[in-house]
Amino acid sequence: MINTENRVTEILGIKYPIIQGAMSWITNAEFVASVSNAGGLGMLGPHAGHHTNPTSFDEIFDRLKAEIRKVKTLTDKPFGVPVILSYDLSTVDVIADLLIDEGVKVVLLNGMDGFDYGPLIKKFKGNNMKTIFRSLTPSIENAQYAEKIGADILVATGFDEGGTVPEKVIGTFSIVPMIADTVDIPVMAAGGIADARGVRAAFALGAEGVFAGTVFIATKENPAAENVKQLILTHTASDLLLFKTNPAYYRSIPTPYSRELLAMDEGGKARDEIADKMYTEQGLKVGMLDGDLERGYVTVGNGLSYIKSIRSVKEVVEDLMQDFK
Repeated sequence: MINTENRVTEILGIKYPIIQGAMSWITNAEFVASVSNAGGLGMLGPHAGHHTNPTSFDEIFDRLKAEIRKVKTLTDKPFGVPVILSYDLSTVDVIADLLIDEGVKVVLLNGMDGFDYGPLIKKFKGNNMKTIFRSLTPSIENAQYAEKIGADILVATGFDEGGTVPEKVIGTFSIVPMIADTVDIPVMAAGGIADARGVRAAFALGAEGVFAGTVFIATKENPAAENVKQLILTHTASDLLLFKTNPAYYRSIPTPYSRELLAMDEGGKARDEIADKMYTEQGLKVGMLDGDLERGYVTVGNGLSYIKSIRSVKEVVEDLMQDFK
């Protein structure tokens, strides 16, 4: 039996313990606000609300500020924004200050081993903001580190997720109890969760919430291309292509472009070479936002097997959170 009183909802000030993933290119203010209005926590992703590449950091800053302000006109509920580490780490504090100035309530830290997140979390805590720590490759060590420096919530991401999957091939329902058993702060499960059964399983294994991406792509409000949404409905996890990249792995629904990437991997090309092709050619944006499958890929998690129709965000939240009503 799921306990409908849990720490995730209390910490974040939301109705249901579900967070929408900060998916690059395929979020915008309208979509994020719809998740928050439905009782979850919407999360602006990188390049939210835009269709062209920024040409400078100033443009990234201005775009993010405008999208945050737009969300605030569409909901009075909490929403989150990630702080992304870039090659120029000096921008991290600039973005952090922007989130503080704009009154963002929740920050997602996509944890990378070796970076000291302590001062950043201290800064956010000093401004009454909540922090969610999500390591690219979860481990007991980085989970305990996140707890030690004051993170409010942890996300335990399994190999079932979409996007850049962890370096360690550990499934969601193995990683969740491994992490939950070693920390005292609440843990949320991520990777392959797309129906109420997955939510129940995650809670049975020690999670206090779920962090979901793919299931929210297949919604009316999501800005992903319509042909991409239809691909999600017509494929299962057994169809997905898995290939190496840097720093870990990627999976995609079969497209002409993703087959090229798989062929590079199978042909022995270096991870860096595959990653360079993916990122310099903007395969994610071109595939998922523009719907050009000849020049782009469609990254999703294993949970697409359970997605059978295009629904509203509200319907998805209420379905996954049906035990919390």
